[in-house]
Amino acid sequence: MNRICIVGCSGAGKSTLARAIGSALDVPVIHLDTLFWKPGWVESDRTEFRVAVEAAVAGERWVSDGNFFAASEKRLARADTVIWLDLPRLVCLSRAVWRSVTAFVRSRADLAPGCPEKFDLVFYAYIWSWNRQTRPKVEAAIANFAPHAPVLKLRNNREIRAFMVKLSGREP
Repeated sequence: MNRICIVGCSGAGKSTLARAIGSALDVPVIHLDTLFWKPGWVESDRTEFRVAVEAAVAGERWVSDGNFFAASEKRLARADTVIWLDLPRLVCLSRAVWRSVTAFVRSRADLAPGCPEKFDLVFYAYIWSWNRQTRPKVEAAIANFAPHAPVLKLRNNREIRAFMVKLSGREP
């Protein structure tokens, strides 16, 4: 595994897993949120974002977290592994709310500077409807742009921990 795309619903733990994999494999971590969002939660221009994603994944080794499939053709095409965090939506929603509570008005390392954590009912509704609205887009993007890459679905914390143990070569 040299070029890893991590996808899944918001709140599933994509950024956390990306940092863990980056550390275990000593590869750069690419957070798509830091490329997309400008200070004040302003969206990037689509062309500018696409160029930034393509530049970020030009290297031979990386792990990338996020969805943004409208700008991920090159990222998925270059991936040699796709990890899909397929956790239940209630888990994802509760994690996102908890993150808002514990990091309220602070910026996170996996977000662009000037984008503090906030309570966002529209974002929570997006998480709740993710399986119906976004999952089909994820499946289509992987089928179209990464048919060559194995897709590893991790469905709970136990599977994520087991994957990290296997990846690091260490027994618990």
